[in-house]
Amino acid sequence: MIIRPIQTDDRGAWQPLWHGYLEFYRAALTPEITEQTWAALCDPTSAVHGLVAEQDDQLAGLAHLILHPTTWAVRPTCYLEDLYVAKQWRGQDIARRLIEAVYAFADESGAGSVYWLTQEYNAPARSLYDTLAHRTSFVVYQR
Repeated sequence: MIIRPIQTDDRGAWQPLWHGYLEFYRAALTPEITEQTWAALCDPTSAVHGLVAEQDDQLAGLAHLILHPTTWAVRPTCYLEDLYVAKQWRGQDIARRLIEAVYAFADESGAGSVYWLTQEYNAPARSLYDTLAHRTSFVVYQR
């Protein structure tokens, strides 16, 4: 298995992963948002970046991240916005490897930290996350 940056010719294999991720989080986005997301992932000048896990010439998982400035540090921070591994590939340490690749990307990009959110009910993922990062006490509010 290799973890690599997303490429423009990954679209056909990325789309089912993206839809699986949205389905898991019970989200419905318009096709316009998906198009905009894909365009940002493929734009080298965008703050949005994508990594994929490739196994046996198939995409097994994805990670979308955003590098952004912060008012709390001199260096930028890295937000891991989306992380997903297809059902048939789970249990093979792919999520861990994707997160470690996000850490490496953040380090190479000069980011001072990496953070992400997950749902309270996502217990299998949270058990992994507890081994890779520390949980904060922040509560998220959204309008």
